[in-house]
Amino acid sequence: MTWGQFLLVAVLALPALGAVAAAVVPGDRAGRLVGTVAAGLTLLATLPLVGGDHGWFGYGPRPAVQPWHQLDLPWVPGLDLRFHLGVDGISWPLVVLTALLTVLCCGYSLWRVPAGGSGRALVALLLVVEVGILGTFLALDLVLFFLFFEVVLLPMYAVIAGWGGADRRRAARKFALYTLFGSVLLLVGVYVVVAAAGTADLMVLTGGAGLSRGTQLAAFTLLALAFAVKSPLWPLHSWLPDAHTQAPTVGSVILAGVLLKMGTYGLIRVAVGVAPEGARWAAPVLGALAVAAILVGALVCLAQDELKRLIAYSSVGHMGFVLLGVATLTATGLQAALIGNIAHGVLTGLLFFLAGAIKDRAGTGSLAELSGLRESAPRLAGLLGFAAIGSLGLPGLAGFWGEAFAVVAAVQRGGGLWTTLAVLAALGGALTAGYVLRLLRRVTHGRPSPAVVRLGPGLAGAELTAWTPLVLLALAVGLVPALVLSYAAGPVAALLGVVTR
Repeated sequence: MTWGQFLLVAVLALPALGAVAAAVVPGDRAGRLVGTVAAGLTLLATLPLVGGDHGWFGYGPRPAVQPWHQLDLPWVPGLDLRFHLGVDGISWPLVVLTALLTVLCCGYSLWRVPAGGSGRALVALLLVVEVGILGTFLALDLVLFFLFFEVVLLPMYAVIAGWGGADRRRAARKFALYTLFGSVLLLVGVYVVVAAAGTADLMVLTGGAGLSRGTQLAAFTLLALAFAVKSPLWPLHSWLPDAHTQAPTVGSVILAGVLLKMGTYGLIRVAVGVAPEGARWAAPVLGALAVAAILVGALVCLAQDELKRLIAYSSVGHMGFVLLGVATLTATGLQAALIGNIAHGVLTGLLFFLAGAIKDRAGTGSLAELSGLRESAPRLAGLLGFAAIGSLGLPGLAGFWGEAFAVVAAVQRGGGLWTTLAVLAALGGALTAGYVLRLLRRVTHGRPSPAVVRLGPGLAGAELTAWTPLVLLALAVGLVPALVLSYAAGPVAALLGVVTR
């Protein structure tokens, strides 16, 4: 076994073993500590996976994909299924982001455990969710991809239902039902592809693998709908605000930071890669739905009066920019989608950490009851302002690149439809600035409300430990976007070589 193969196994084995250890170790705090150590070791294992060629993996006749590292073992020989893992410039940034947010959430749980159950059970569930998300990003077998995709469902349901807010059970059921609907579509799509191609190997399937046009259109429709539920794409997004609002802080961070990226990653890696003719056929519809998500998300945010619900609806709009980039099927658009994924994970993860801290301190998330935060808690207000301004796409912060270049990609695509979509997306960006400024005016300015006036100015050490990496990463990616784009440039160019030919 090579060093890279060992790391691929370790990235999945460490959180799995950590989840078991956290659940069985005597003592609640000891279990949380063991789980946090496992999450930290997982993060360390993801870093050396980076390739030395800045992300080039090529698509060609055979093999279709050339990852930096891969592990390919027989799994179900009778069905020609293999335990096939690999990492490249498209998946590696998401792998690192997943590991980072998980260790921050587990570390945060050492300081504060939400009401509802034991802290070690919560950490164990977060680690199981991490296994599912990491496996989704690493799987190079379509059936294995589906199985990892499904691992996330039950533990995330348990996190929401066990440690969420007053209406947590309804929100958890809604999350489960929508996700199961997407899972059925994904399973049928996988069956269509595997039955027609005779293989589940994504290295072979990328580029179409000789699939007929009709098969590709059917497969792309099923797969795109399945991933649209997870992304989420309007109008399949209605599970998201309830889940975010009711989930505990760490659940919201994982949900927004990386779980949604399973949908957009699957759209790029599986739907577009396996069914390129279907992608070209459906691109205008996908672009129109993405712009609808941008506009609907922004307009709803302008009317929201609850902090976490506003941030949840903002995710619908931000992921709309990601999907618009994918829909253009251009190098600029796919790069915008990939860096938009990372930026959204960092900034929205930070926003949910801050929203949880504010709600825990003030006892409410109502914007009408949170005025004057900068007077009573200036540090908290300053961090909220930083994250919110980054979320609206201020140049120099991570949120700028994905949204700006998704619009540029639509303009580059040309034609009346794409130019119109670009204009509407830019209008959505302006509306984003409007609701972010409204949020800051309502929460940070004015005279302190009774709920805010009693807040202290200090921040806990655990909070600073959890938030500082996200602040620094938002600055780093904003100032040096090559931290993400340089690794993805080769894979994107190569993917377009088989999608647009």
